[in-house]
Amino acid sequence: MLRITVESGGCHGFQYKMELTAQMEDDDVVFENDGAKVAVDTISLDLINGSTLDYVEELIGSSFQVVNNPKAESSCGCKTSFNVKL
Repeated sequence: MLRITVESGGCHGFQYKMELTAQMEDDDVVFENDGAKVAVDTISLDLINGSTLDYVEELIGSSFQVVNNPKAESSCGCKTSFNVKL
């Protein structure tokens, strides 16, 4: 399953981290659609709730991206770092 976490860092204060994992953590919320599972811890979920997970294919590679995050005030050009609306 894909795990999404939000960590401090990046050029805007917070950054998305994504990794494949087979293990669930105690505080995970798991979303499933068409057999695909995504795990998000409760703290990260609060920072991305209402967002869209998109799969993007480009010449330089493909990746999952969190887009349309209603909690983000602004984000960097690489779309992995954002700051939070207060």
